[in-house]
Amino acid sequence: MIRLKQEHIDEISRHAETDYPYECCGILLGKFEADNNKTVEHILLIANGREEKDKHNRFLITPDEIMHGEIFARKNKMDVLGFYHSHPDHPALPSDYDLERAWPIYSYIIVSVAKSKAEDFTSWELETNRAKFNSELIIKGE
Repeated sequence: MIRLKQEHIDEISRHAETDYPYECCGILLGKFEADNNKTVEHILLIANGREEKDKHNRFLITPDEIMHGEIFARKNKMDVLGFYHSHPDHPALPSDYDLERAWPIYSYIIVSVAKSKAEDFTSWELETNRAKFNSELIIKGE
């Protein structure tokens, strides 16, 4: 389960709508809790590092951005909980490409955007054997 405030959901949705028709991306920061539950405390919006021609269906968070997120989290007594990205004009379901690049334990939030409007909002967690994603419950907090 992952817990997000409505403001985090709104922030991710705005980012997805602003970057449409390209994929947006970012890092989820907060705390790991019992039973691998997660509580998001902060969102880092990241500029999609892909080349212009590929941004409509791929995103890239560069190693420098990952390191920046790790340092920011450590300085603020948080953990990197996962990542988010958008699927312009596609469902909020992980693709084979997403599966090949994901890491277990982390949350992967996907927001579908249709005609510049954020619609569906889902979260996924990769099985430890990397065989498939499982849907992760999103709890909206205050």
